[in-house]
Amino acid sequence: MDFNLARSNMVQKQVRAWEVLDARILNLLTLIPREQFVSAPKALAFSDTFVPIGFDQVTLPAKIVGRALQALQITNTESVLEIGTGTGYLTALLCHLAKKVTSLEIIPELSFEAKQHLKTLKLHNATLEVGNGMEGWPNHGPYDVIILTGSVPLLPKILREQLSIQGRLFAVVGQPPTMSALLITRMTKELWQEKALFETDIPPLLHGPKPKSFHF
Repeated sequence: MDFNLARSNMVQKQVRAWEVLDARILNLLTLIPREQFVSAPKALAFSDTFVPIGFDQVTLPAKIVGRALQALQITNTESVLEIGTGTGYLTALLCHLAKKVTSLEIIPELSFEAKQHLKTLKLHNATLEVGNGMEGWPNHGPYDVIILTGSVPLLPKILREQLSIQGRLFAVVGQPPTMSALLITRMTKELWQEKALFETDIPPLLHGPKPKSFHF
């Protein structure tokens, strides 16, 4: 299989078609070998679906990754917190965009695998940690960007509070079958601006907050 061609087709037919027009993001999605981050069959890496990565986890479709990165507008002077490392595909993209990346993964085996992938690609500006990201990671904060790779029924306030002023957070919030992808910007110490980007439905992060229940 011609992986370079498959990657290029994925970007042109899936990502661009989903309103991702930022040349920097498109070029990066074409460059990073997505196939290296999934188990066989490698062809699944380029499908427009959630790709299994083991431990009942999946990696997000490239079009959702592209929309998130385009919205966040990350610069090479910024620090990023990623919640949900998986096998490190998004982490690798973030390493190219940001100055420093801290990535949290609750499954130790996945974190170890991601570390090996980043090492193979000679990416050295990421710190991978094992832990539950629902309380963030204040040790390295505040962060200019926070990105969640799975959905949450509601967004913990503590994550908003770990943003720097003008920091941005991407999260998919809600419950099946319809969730909203949100871009949250911290305007001041006590004020956040929220923008709905698109509707989707993605698997939840492990040990996320419980949805509120209603009693009649």
